[in-house]
Amino acid sequence: MTAHPAPRPSRRERPAKPALTREGIIETAVALMRSEGLSRVTMRRLAQELDTGPASLYVYVRSTAELHAAVLDELLGAVDLGPARADGDWRDRLVEVLTSYTAVLFEHPGLARSALVSRPFGDRYLDLLDALLALMSEGGIPRARAAWAVDLLLQFATATAAEHAPGEKDPADAEGEWAALAAALHGASGERHPHVTAAGAELLSGPGEARMDWGFQVLISGILHTPRHGTSDTSRPSLPKE
Repeated sequence: MTAHPAPRPSRRERPAKPALTREGIIETAVALMRSEGLSRVTMRRLAQELDTGPASLYVYVRSTAELHAAVLDELLGAVDLGPARADGDWRDRLVEVLTSYTAVLFEHPGLARSALVSRPFGDRYLDLLDALLALMSEGGIPRARAAWAVDLLLQFATATAAEHAPGEKDPADAEGEWAALAAALHGASGERHPHVTAAGAELLSGPGEARMDWGFQVLISGILHTPRHGTSDTSRPSLPKE
């Protein structure tokens, strides 16, 4: 007898797919990023993962940029905001929060680069902003100045992570580029580049953590002593009354 293949189940017999939700889409995007990298988190690839068409996703997420911003917002839940509620010098605690934010981006270099142009706008991002603003308020930084300063601090943290986090590049290539830079600096002409020659090894000195901490401290010092032009930001901030 000739064996016949079992009939395929009709659409009615197949298990129903779970309804699409924005939360479910973002959760799947985060899982996809962790397994395949951010470059694979596209609307088309995500639609395949969810067994639907790309057009269905645009009802919940308007673009790939918004999708990446939502993924970042989800991951910002790992930022340690505890220092904002702790005791101790407000500047040190501000740096602790910013360092924790940078560490999250270091784990996902593609996301760090995306964060330079795709800003999150969800609750976790607002939690981060509120913590940073609270610490600057504690330090006596006027609210108008702090409102601009928080953007500056996060730009520095994000750019640092995007530049130094390990990415998809071959480690040997990265090491070769660093060696080429070091050779160029050490071999600079004292006549053509006297200041480069004088600085010498200091241009490449210090561990990355020390440089980043110093950078944050430089920015905070500048924020403390640089008023915003065109605003009356010299008064100490206070929370709005209930």
